[in-house]
Amino acid sequence: MMEPLLAILNRDLKSTECVVQAVLPVLKLLSIALIGLLLSHPKIQMIPRPTLKLLSKLIFVLFWPCLIFTHLGPVISVKKFSQWWFIPVNVVISTAIGCILGLLVALICRPPPEFFRFTVIMTAFGNTGNIPLAVVSSVCHNEDNPFGDTCYDGIAYASFSQWVSVVLVYTLVYHMMEPPMEFYAVVEEGSTEIEELPRNDISTPLLIEAEWAGIEDRETEHCKTPFIARLFHSHSGVSQSDIPDVETTQEESPSGTKSNRCLAEPNVVKKIRIVAERTPIHHILQPPLVATILAILLGIIPQVKPIVFGSDAPLDFITDSMAMISEATVPAVMLVLGGMLREGPNESRLGIRTTIGIIVARLLILPLAGIGVIYLADRWNFLISDNSLYRFVLLLQYTTPSAILLGAMASLRGYAVREASALLFWQHVFALLSLSLYLYVYLKLLVSFL
Repeated sequence: MMEPLLAILNRDLKSTECVVQAVLPVLKLLSIALIGLLLSHPKIQMIPRPTLKLLSKLIFVLFWPCLIFTHLGPVISVKKFSQWWFIPVNVVISTAIGCILGLLVALICRPPPEFFRFTVIMTAFGNTGNIPLAVVSSVCHNEDNPFGDTCYDGIAYASFSQWVSVVLVYTLVYHMMEPPMEFYAVVEEGSTEIEELPRNDISTPLLIEAEWAGIEDRETEHCKTPFIARLFHSHSGVSQSDIPDVETTQEESPSGTKSNRCLAEPNVVKKIRIVAERTPIHHILQPPLVATILAILLGIIPQVKPIVFGSDAPLDFITDSMAMISEATVPAVMLVLGGMLREGPNESRLGIRTTIGIIVARLLILPLAGIGVIYLADRWNFLISDNSLYRFVLLLQYTTPSAILLGAMASLRGYAVREASALLFWQHVFALLSLSLYLYVYLKLLVSFL
């Protein structure tokens, strides 16, 4: 009689401990964000808007790269590099599933036509940077964390996926966020000039500057125009002369040289090449990605790694100082996020139904799909065996809200800036609940509290 009762009590204790382990990390992050929100309140003004912008830039160029370098470099090796191959693949899979969900949301909720692609993008591309690093750091902060002494390897796992997301954003997302032709009107019939229709995207909301400070300095000649639409599709009143000439494109290239071609280039190939030349690939080399590349290169070379990483390394004083700097990353990120959320949601023409559809698909349905993907990957022996933390980080990639960098990209392209800001605001608010829910589910699935 007593044994079944003890078993029930033991199961209840395990469930309670799992709830605490799931809710506590989110509460820690929330408390820091609330401090940032209060300190940036207009009546207090201890952290005004310009200070938040400077702090976010400091995070982007210093704190975050130091965190990635000091946690990824000591852990990475040639063997682990080959074992971790599924981490970047998982980012691609989660993005592909998100695109399918975003397409379903767009077809079911029927947003305004100019926001069809925007709906797909905001559902597909999640935050694989600040939020996963903050969650893993918060989970691992306690000594009695469910993953043991190797918990901080999770920061290395999360850092290893950065380069895939960055490449996708600055190539695929950049072109998908192109302003639709509906935003533009021809000045005169037969004229090659295009005039931008008035929009409400007048100023850049502070929220979207959280992951790309100084976005306004990155604008190019064609970033706010429907370049691909003009290039590949005919439009009423738009002359074919609007399509950039091959020779002109070559003259505008950095090298300023023309290539001699023996055979005539097909028209489609020419247009694809022009689009590739207009892709701002140089933006990919941002400080966090540079830190990731350096950490991998220095970590996988056996002759170099002992010089840079380790307590006996000659350059340990440099990496140790970078580690000290990196400790400010998570608090600073959450302070900035709290201060930026203080502005509240902006006006949005996306519609309540579409907004709810994106939030439900991104925060509730996609994590369920992620559980199925990781289960199948485990069954097919794609994952590292007996490593719950590895699986936890993979699952976390399906659970985060849309990347704040998408808002910065919307600002760069001049398309749906306020809609992106409003959607990011509501996603981050509801992510407090969804993150707690799925952290509990993940811990129940991965960790045995005995």
